Amino acid sequence: MSQVEKNRYSANELNEFEALINEKINKARIELNELKKSLTKSGDTGDDITNNSTKVLEDGADTMEKENLNQLAARQQKFINNLENALVRIKNGTYGICIDTGKLISKERLKAVPHTMHSIEAKLSQRK
Repeated sequence: MSQVEKNRYSANELNEFEALINEKINKARIELNELKKSLTKSGDTGDDITNNSTKVLEDGADTMEKENLNQLAARQQKFINNLENALVRIKNGTYGICIDTGKLISKERLKAVPHTMHSIEAKLSQRK
């Protein structure tokens, strides 16, 4: 008798993935809040008396830091959105199924990148 290839994860396995994703969402939201706090603080120097040439350099550094923080915050928000979309796929029964091949994505890959929609094979073939 040949073994039938599994095409869906069990309810227990999906519960494990859901717990992992929720944990990652919580950590990501904490990091995002910290980034937002840093963004609001970075504009507040608290110094009224400064040398003009130093002030210009500080303003440039502040602007660059703010841009970096904005980029990090945007990436973090995108990560959270991707994780939330993965929760939706768990609910609608499509989680863990590669959108390119229709095959089950390996557990190891999903544990490493729980929001992925591509098997490692599909991801590697995209690069060619």
